[in-house]
Amino acid sequence: MIHPVRLKVLVDAPSRPGARYVLYWMQQSQRAGFNPALEHALEEANALDLPLLVCFGLAAFPEANTRHYDFMLRGLAQVRDRLVERGIGFVIRKAPPDRLARTLAEDAALVVCDRGYLRIQRGWRARLAEDLDRRLVQVEGDVVVPIERASDKHEYAARTLRPRLHRIWDEFLEPLAERPVRRRADGLDIASDVDLDDVPGVLAGLKIDAAVGPVRRFKPGEGEARARLAAFVARSLSNYGELRGKPEAGVASHMSPYLHFGQISPVEIALAVRQAPPGDSRASYLEELIVRRELSMNHVFYEPGYDTYDVLPTWARKTMADHASDPRAFLYTRAQFEAAQTHDPYWNAAMREMRATGYMHNHLRMYWGKKILQWSASPQEAFETTLALNNRWFLDGRDPNSFTNVGWIFGLHDRPWGPQPVFGTVRSMGPNTFKKFDADAYVRAVAAMEAVERA
Repeated sequence: MIHPVRLKVLVDAPSRPGARYVLYWMQQSQRAGFNPALEHALEEANALDLPLLVCFGLAAFPEANTRHYDFMLRGLAQVRDRLVERGIGFVIRKAPPDRLARTLAEDAALVVCDRGYLRIQRGWRARLAEDLDRRLVQVEGDVVVPIERASDKHEYAARTLRPRLHRIWDEFLEPLAERPVRRRADGLDIASDVDLDDVPGVLAGLKIDAAVGPVRRFKPGEGEARARLAAFVARSLSNYGELRGKPEAGVASHMSPYLHFGQISPVEIALAVRQAPPGDSRASYLEELIVRRELSMNHVFYEPGYDTYDVLPTWARKTMADHASDPRAFLYTRAQFEAAQTHDPYWNAAMREMRATGYMHNHLRMYWGKKILQWSASPQEAFETTLALNNRWFLDGRDPNSFTNVGWIFGLHDRPWGPQPVFGTVRSMGPNTFKKFDADAYVRAVAAMEAVERA
């Protein structure tokens, strides 16, 4: 049984009799396994003795480019294959997602959808609900604890959300079995107009930024996500608590791109990690996966302006305004930052890793963002630069975690610190950062990664 708190009826109407199928509109949870929206839709289909059809609408997503679409489409090809194996139909078309769901709902007994928290994702679901005359059920499957159950307000910091999550997360950390398929969808004959066997051809036909290309470092899809998770738990988790701040140690799980595209469930990850012996490493990882990640979901859900400078805490905006005229030893434009053309070889290496592979170790992400603040003409310009580069180059850009991490650079979910030039009382980061790990080894590692990506 899917936990009832994960379910929300968006349109309370009866199932339509005489329908051809039950429809699951897949958008956020892009996986065929450990997907509560899929399994709930299958339960409904089985109860009505109908086949299940899954649809995906391929549309322009703000700031997404070839790097992002390539990763997503190759993952969806695996979803399609796995669904067909199970006897579930799959259709993908170039169309606004809510419009495609509305079209296919004409022949559906009812519609099930998953849940996303960004404005565009919420808008899709709201528009479908306004225009649908049959039952629509939303299933929340990409957080451990459903948003409103965790908190009914915008949380000030991790310390205010953490106890709420700790009290109840065991209730939601449950395995999810695949349901049997009672009526196969083989005969539905509903065509796609996107050829997932020709991803380069699909990409060529999209009006997106092609200058940011695919990466080799991360293979897409839920199969790869599970393989990485298994390797992390077996080889790296035991040292995670001690070494997670050292990029050269190689103990990161690299789950963030897969979580961003819904190619793996955070519950599945947490259950795997909880199989490890109790200790600092397990606790540290669950803190990042659940508390920190779901704090970001809380932020974008309860703050409509999550991607604007004005959403920063009042104290942070005031102190940065008070120090806006402080002299800057270095000033760079967005173009110079993007080209990794600063005086700092370590900052440049972090930017080059981001450009080449779509990833940057979290410790360096913090340093990278803090230095953009320090080396920009104004905090507002720094915020816009940081967010633009984040969303363009990271595989997991345009994610609640990303919007929240960028905000943290400028004081979000933080507290005032000792005053510094430019920063005021917003937390700064300086040369001591590089005493915590082998920075020169990191620079060499980035050069090696760039060579692999160019090969």
